[in-house]
Amino acid sequence: MNGHVFPPPPPPSLPVLGDSRRYAVARIFCVGRNYAEHAREMGHEVDREAPFYFTKSAVHLLGSGATLAYPPGTADLHHEVELAVALGAAPGTIFGYAAALDMTRRDLQSAAKDKRRPWDTGKDFEGAAVVGEITPATDAGALRGATITLTVNGAMRQSATLDGMVWPVDALIAHLSGLYDLGPGDLILTGTPAGVGPVVPGDRLEGRVDGLAPVRLTIGAPASRG
Repeated sequence: MNGHVFPPPPPPSLPVLGDSRRYAVARIFCVGRNYAEHAREMGHEVDREAPFYFTKSAVHLLGSGATLAYPPGTADLHHEVELAVALGAAPGTIFGYAAALDMTRRDLQSAAKDKRRPWDTGKDFEGAAVVGEITPATDAGALRGATITLTVNGAMRQSATLDGMVWPVDALIAHLSGLYDLGPGDLILTGTPAGVGPVVPGDRLEGRVDGLAPVRLTIGAPASRG
């Protein structure tokens, strides 16, 4: 009888507002430098010819309310609050929206940039994609001018509106659809506004997008290894 050498883990998934069923996550696409002020604070200008992307592994998904052990290999863990878009079954359709955190090992990302290497170690690690409860698109209403914020221990760190995105949601889906066969299970994290910064063990983060459930995260002590 065929089987697995090791038991496979359960598929990554997120809760859905008003639904006992969960949204299974297959892929996580992230948009880089989609707010001009954030691009400038990182020392870059926005590329207005086309958006660009990096990815996070779905197995690195973390739900709201979790505690993330301070990750290994970094001394500069940063927060980035984002709007997440969960795609539906029909091509180009949106199932729902959520508030999200793109956690970043900034020192590793910066070192990779300096050497013109991929960002994977800086962006894709255990717990690096923290996503809140999904609000179905039919319940979310118009989000174009909604406020997006992040507080750390109650103090405001990031605050902007979604209309500050260089590439709005519909443009991102249209462009990404030309690169991938998108469908249900695909999440798009649409970029972060200015104000990103470091967090340390004990910090409590709360990201909000008007009309959506908040995403909350506590930074824990480094996990003991070895």
